[in-house]
Amino acid sequence: MKTISNDIFFAQVEELLAEGQSVVIRVKGYSMRPFMRSDRTQIRIAPLTDRERDSLRVGDVVLFRYHGRHIMHRIRHIEGDKITLAGDGNYRIWEQCRRKDVVGIISDIIKMSGRTLSCSSLRWRCISWIWVSLPQLARRAILGILWRVGIK
Repeated sequence: MKTISNDIFFAQVEELLAEGQSVVIRVKGYSMRPFMRSDRTQIRIAPLTDRERDSLRVGDVVLFRYHGRHIMHRIRHIEGDKITLAGDGNYRIWEQCRRKDVVGIISDIIKMSGRTLSCSSLRWRCISWIWVSLPQLARRAILGILWRVGIK
């Protein structure tokens, strides 16, 4: 297996998205637990037009540039051009970016079983809303239990 730097990888991802193509990548990291698991879940990133970028809404999961890195998190708040984001597994860390820093929107989640869940489906919107609505202490406890039983 060959490894390439994130800078080269995400430059290629941004180029494909700019051409209007969707990109499928494997999730790395634990910040979007419990719905997306590192090295096990794949996501389909769809390109955004300027009009779609202007119509982003709270609850959307997006890929964005943040201090020279690319991060995928859920939009928690939008105020004009400023977007506040956080990972589902983060209960203390929040990021902020501008609309222009959003590279693409997550359109589908692909589980290891091959099952695909559309991020625009009512099911996804409901489970996402329930998770985000839970108190931070409850989410922290659930994530801690999942980690201890080996679901990372």
